[in-house]
Amino acid sequence: MSTHTPLFTAQNERVNEAVLEQRPATVAHLFRDRVAKSPNAEAFRFAEDDSWSSVTWTQVRERAYRLAAGLVALGVQPEDRVAIASSTRYEWALTDLAVMCAGGATTTIYPTTIAPDVAYILSNSGSVVVFAEDDDQIAKLWERRIDLPEITRVVTFDGTSDGEWVIGLDELEQMGAELLATNSSIVDDRIDALGKDQLATIIYTSGTTGRPKGVRLTHDAWTYEAAAVDSIGILNSSDLQYLWLPLAHVFGKVLLTLPLQVGFPTAIDGRVDKIVDNLAVVQPTFMGAAPRIFEKAYGRITMMMAAEGGLKEKLFLWSVSVGREVAGMRARGEEPTGMLAKKLALADKLVLHKVRQRFGGRIRFFISGSAALNKDIANWFDSIGLTILEGYGLTETSAASFVNRPSGNAIGTVGWALPGTEVRIAEDGEVLLRGPGIMQGYHDKPEETAETKDADGWLHTGDIGALDDQGYLKITDRKKDFFKTSGGKYVAPSLIESTFKGLCPYVSQFMVYGADHNFVTALVTLDPDAIKEWAELHGVSGDYRKIVTSKEAHDMVQVYIDNLNVNLNRWEQIKKFTILDHDLTIEDGDLTPSLKLRRKAVSEKYKETLDAHYTG
Repeated sequence: MSTHTPLFTAQNERVNEAVLEQRPATVAHLFRDRVAKSPNAEAFRFAEDDSWSSVTWTQVRERAYRLAAGLVALGVQPEDRVAIASSTRYEWALTDLAVMCAGGATTTIYPTTIAPDVAYILSNSGSVVVFAEDDDQIAKLWERRIDLPEITRVVTFDGTSDGEWVIGLDELEQMGAELLATNSSIVDDRIDALGKDQLATIIYTSGTTGRPKGVRLTHDAWTYEAAAVDSIGILNSSDLQYLWLPLAHVFGKVLLTLPLQVGFPTAIDGRVDKIVDNLAVVQPTFMGAAPRIFEKAYGRITMMMAAEGGLKEKLFLWSVSVGREVAGMRARGEEPTGMLAKKLALADKLVLHKVRQRFGGRIRFFISGSAALNKDIANWFDSIGLTILEGYGLTETSAASFVNRPSGNAIGTVGWALPGTEVRIAEDGEVLLRGPGIMQGYHDKPEETAETKDADGWLHTGDIGALDDQGYLKITDRKKDFFKTSGGKYVAPSLIESTFKGLCPYVSQFMVYGADHNFVTALVTLDPDAIKEWAELHGVSGDYRKIVTSKEAHDMVQVYIDNLNVNLNRWEQIKKFTILDHDLTIEDGDLTPSLKLRRKAVSEKYKETLDAHYTG
């Protein structure tokens, strides 16, 4: 039995305990309460043909209830699983609410999931109905229909209905309307019968190895998450969220639950290539994102300024340096005065506010999760007046367990625990968590559950971290990602990878490698947009493949590798690297849908390339 460091359960902040204690029993109750509290307030905005439409909470309820009644008409029983295979869009949110109101449990499926894995998830979860976005998703189901005897109906948003196994969303809604006409209380009766410990969601971890595992999350886990965030007062009903994250991922799903608790509207559009354009139109006050989004924005803006050169670049760098000085003061609870205040006003007028306008101009803060955020990038955003609050959680913890606060943002940490979440650090540095947000277990996998969640309810996260004396948690690496060189020295690859992404604005992916070898090497991929601009600036011609395999590109990356190595221990330093002639992608199985590196898969796929670093 491992020993633990002292227990942290709360910090010195004002927490509205009543919000936690009086939270509704289920997501369906939470939704119904939200409609009652603000029936005519805006609930969602969504893009239709590049113009935005808006719906109130009452309008959402009307459709969600009809769809819920439609599911009842299809025979969906309490805790029956109903899958959603779709990109992020309003209909995803609507049908998820409908599943909750019918008493069912949502099984989430990434739209990029290949047909065999879709079949596995549906079969393993015991799903009985599938919401399929379009004909591409339907085709996967037809391909594996022989393996899906439990699927009684497929309901499509935009795909082709055959009127039998596959029906349209409007057809399901009509079925629900007809049932409600004869039994008007059918949906409310289902909601009233729900309890807090009933299954609400099964989210399959995308995983870096092996088959995905279905994480069972109860209604209480979701209402706890929403109430815990609400209790610390960082969001309010006047906020406006921009939501693009995959809703099949726990980070996106929790951001779909928060509006039910707090009451703010959500602009929803899953098209990643539309984020920048949409931010300018929607002008949200906050947005959640994975670190890759911030890395790309940082790289794009700094490269644009470097390309301008001359006075513009100097003015930009000066303004950022002023902003950085002021950000440092504010982190200490101080405000600029005198000449520094005047310099800040000038820097903001000439440069900083223009950068903020690219993100809509009203951002109070971003929330970063799903992977480690580079500290230098976080500081850069802070210097231009765009705060990034880094948080931490797992699918197994219903997303957020820790998050920085606007009034106490410690860059380089993932902040304080949410009220009600307990944390301990084991002897080997592993972070252990306990609280209402912890999963029931892995679906139909009792042995794996027992390995991860102990008899006392502590979840063994697999992450290595440390708590400071103020309760801030710093995650240093994944326990299983640590490797030992042949010289017996341990290397934490994630930290090195994150550091490099803060140094090199042209990098897309960076994988550190070297287990059981006498030195450390790396695989590098370069961002297609960034490297194209670099090539134009440096007179390197050709397509992407020719550019990234050029001597000039290699020399450029070597400079950044040299800068990285300066601050690494001798045994951690990157001695050799290879730039791949293509980027790593989700579709090729190199990245998870939340853009995390599938380290084992990439290592196996490029074994010959990596081994070549150690020959000769």
